[in-house]
Amino acid sequence: MKKIYMPIIIGIFLILLIGLWPEKKNTKLKSITVSEVAHSIFYAPMYVSKTLGYFEEYGLDVNFILGNGADKVTASVLSGDVEIGFCGSESTIYVYNEGEKDYLVNFAGLTKKDGSFIVSRNRNEKFDIKNLKNKHIIAGREGGMPAMTLEWTLKENGIKKNDLNFDTSIAFASMGGAFISGIGDYVALFEPTASEIEDNGYGKIVASLGEIGGVVPYTTFHARKSYIENNEDIIKNFTKAINKGLDYVHNHTNMEIAEAIRSEFSDLNITQLSNIIERYTNIDAWFTTTYINEEDFKHVEEIVKNSGYLEKTGNYKKLVNNKYNKKS
Repeated sequence: MKKIYMPIIIGIFLILLIGLWPEKKNTKLKSITVSEVAHSIFYAPMYVSKTLGYFEEYGLDVNFILGNGADKVTASVLSGDVEIGFCGSESTIYVYNEGEKDYLVNFAGLTKKDGSFIVSRNRNEKFDIKNLKNKHIIAGREGGMPAMTLEWTLKENGIKKNDLNFDTSIAFASMGGAFISGIGDYVALFEPTASEIEDNGYGKIVASLGEIGGVVPYTTFHARKSYIENNEDIIKNFTKAINKGLDYVHNHTNMEIAEAIRSEFSDLNITQLSNIIERYTNIDAWFTTTYINEEDFKHVEEIVKNSGYLEKTGNYKKLVNNKYNKKS
């Protein structure tokens, strides 16, 4: 009897042992690190590519770290701490104009609108852009795209920056907390922070800067010129994965997108997440492909020039590499 059962027992033991053995990581994947300017639902297509395994599908093991500001993102790429930066395309213009020989090149676009929303402390306000006159708004970092887009939008509506307290003294990551503490009549915030402030009764979302700011390659992926030249397969496959994420958000419901990225925003319930995604789909926040066209890039330069940060223009051919992008 023992001779009959012993092989069965050993077989069961081996099956259990194999099942508990840690899964071997695919060592063929090429590892890269991306510094993201912020962790926001605004970047949903990128998180779709991450959570649904599109990067792995194209042979990449992508690690994301939080940069907390375009200046910090570009610094980490220039120092070699990360291979790819993800932030406003204006940062690549600054680096180029400073004379950097191995400058930063945008190789894929993701968002085509400003992703911030104006939050008012007055929850009963019927908002008009002219309401900002003589008021205090926490606008973002000096020289950052959110603050410059707001300044450009004010100008387009006949309002000068000097007509209000245009506050650029507060760090990007601290803007929501500053507003909650009582600073400012308005604040420009990305999601999910804007909705969290509204849900907790500290203010009301009254306008989308994306709706009134126009189309720009607002958030793009960039790398050093030399890195792109020496790692064509990585750049090509990374771009393919991002394009697949863009395809997903344009062909699935807000709830399906929310389900796909919910692990990235576990502090929100699925309904909150879906509602915020709907807010971004309503303003047509994402490109249909990663292609960055010249007209849109020129609009970025126009916005930066309006704020006094651009000395030279016409760098599109050097600062944008569309080799692996297809037009929409």
